[in-house]
Amino acid sequence: MAKSDFWYSYPFRVRYAECDMQGIVFNAVYFTYFDTAITEYLRAMDYDLKEQIEETGTDFHVVRALAEFVGPIRFDDEIEVHVRTGRIGNSSITFLIEVHLKGEDNVLTTGEIVWVNAYQGKHESAPVPEKLTELIRTRESV
Repeated sequence: MAKSDFWYSYPFRVRYAECDMQGIVFNAVYFTYFDTAITEYLRAMDYDLKEQIEETGTDFHVVRALAEFVGPIRFDDEIEVHVRTGRIGNSSITFLIEVHLKGEDNVLTTGEIVWVNAYQGKHESAPVPEKLTELIRTRESV
């Protein structure tokens, strides 16, 4: 995808503690970047996950987390984690992610995160809240 396919990105500066002995970002750290960027993406749409939990008794569970590493990201790099919704199902949302150096077009990492909404007491799937679906569709064509 092109950066222009994403309306939202979240900036990070890579901290020393996030790097491995090879001097690049440790693979598991990417999922922290993805999670933070998704949370901020929802916040930018004025969606409150805590409110959803309190009002509906449902919350999202990660059922798929994928990262593909294209190029290295190193200590003190300024990066942009771009997020968009790729698909909304009955009970699931698929987020597509790209990581770029700040201000650059080349992709260093791609990702996919799939959330399934579930009733917390039963751990059974629940519909994606209509409010969230509407908010996403005002920004994206999914």
